[in-house]
Amino acid sequence: DEYCGSASVVCTDMYAVKYDLFANHDQYGIERPLMACCGHGGPPYNYVNLKTCGQPTATACPEGERHVSWDGVHYTEDANAIVASKILSGDFSQPRTKLQALCK
Repeated sequence: DEYCGSASVVCTDMYAVKYDLFANHDQYGIERPLMACCGHGGPPYNYVNLKTCGQPTATACPEGERHVSWDGVHYTEDANAIVASKILSGDFSQPRTKLQALCK
């Protein structure tokens, strides 16, 4: 009961957040949004099932390259930072609220 009345529910459209990252990848400095940073096979995806990052045949992208996906499954730090900033902005949320405004 100590939290009764102090909780706020905000729904965030994660599909729209992530779609924007892929659809507008150029504005985030990402050249090949569908290509994994670490994997096997090279362009266009650098992903082959069971030949993933960590396997002897896998290669990692050069330092400084920006990718959405680290290994074909998980987002990179760059992509997660973009997603987090979009969530915190409140632009993709209902009600449209900057999440920082909910903190006391």
